[in-house]
Amino acid sequence: QVQLVESGGGLVQPGGSLKLSCVASGNIYMINSMGWYRQAPGKQRELVASQTLTTTNYADSVSGRFIISLDKDKRTVDLQMNSLRPEDTAVYSCHADVFVNPGLIRIYDTWGQGTQVTVSS
Repeated sequence: QVQLVESGGGLVQPGGSLKLSCVASGNIYMINSMGWYRQAPGKQRELVASQTLTTTNYADSVSGRFIISLDKDKRTVDLQMNSLRPEDTAVYSCHADVFVNPGLIRIYDTWGQGTQVTVSS
């Protein structure tokens, strides 16, 4: 019922910038939140940043370097990543918590397919 499509990953040198984008489609009535998670090899998936209508959360490791921007009307969420470090290398996945029609059913977890971000010289 809900699909998320990400774009914008790639290879960047340390200190560089990348912008990830995610667009949601389907029978969405309302977006509660959208955000980005990442998983590095051998590590658990972790929250990078998420945003609701009233709140924004960042992982401590990216605070001050990454900026999340949710547009509920366009059903998009962007992640501007600046001052990238090798430890930011991971597969980044978009996440959405939405209400769908018919029936205003809440779907807590929809995931995108993931996009690779590699920070290396």
